[in-house]
Amino acid sequence: MRLRTLVKTSAAVAAAAVAGSLATKPDSRWYKSLKKPSWQPPPAAFPIVWTSLYALLAVAGARVLDRAPESARAGFARSFGTNLVLNAGWTVVFFGARAPRAALAEIALLNASNLSLVTRAWRVDRPAAAAIAPYVVWTGFATALTASIATRNPGAVRPGRADFRA
Repeated sequence: MRLRTLVKTSAAVAAAAVAGSLATKPDSRWYKSLKKPSWQPPPAAFPIVWTSLYALLAVAGARVLDRAPESARAGFARSFGTNLVLNAGWTVVFFGARAPRAALAEIALLNASNLSLVTRAWRVDRPAAAAIAPYVVWTGFATALTASIATRNPGAVRPGRADFRA
């Protein structure tokens, strides 16, 4: 794995992380008012988990890009970029638009993107694909959590109230 490639994948992952974190508002009145399942992790768990997952994703992405044949490199890069946009997008839809049901649809797209990403990685570098696997598992858990919140809060979207303020 080349340092230059790792810097690029790390920058892309960091951009997605920053975009997502700017939209995340777990202290907002709206979010606090939602009914959540008892199995939701405590708020402090999310930055710890996401930091680890993002680090794995950056390293795995760099490994695949450096090992992929020319014919597969561009496809993986597109898949990687799309995945990061969808990753940050969930936060914007859930917290920014205050739309748990729409966030559930968005995370379904992220899950499809995850499958594409891990499949492409598997064809090139199996250890890299294995490094992406915890991210896939976590977003599967996030899907179940989103579905539970959306189901428990059918009227959670407040028309005219969706914004990025607490």
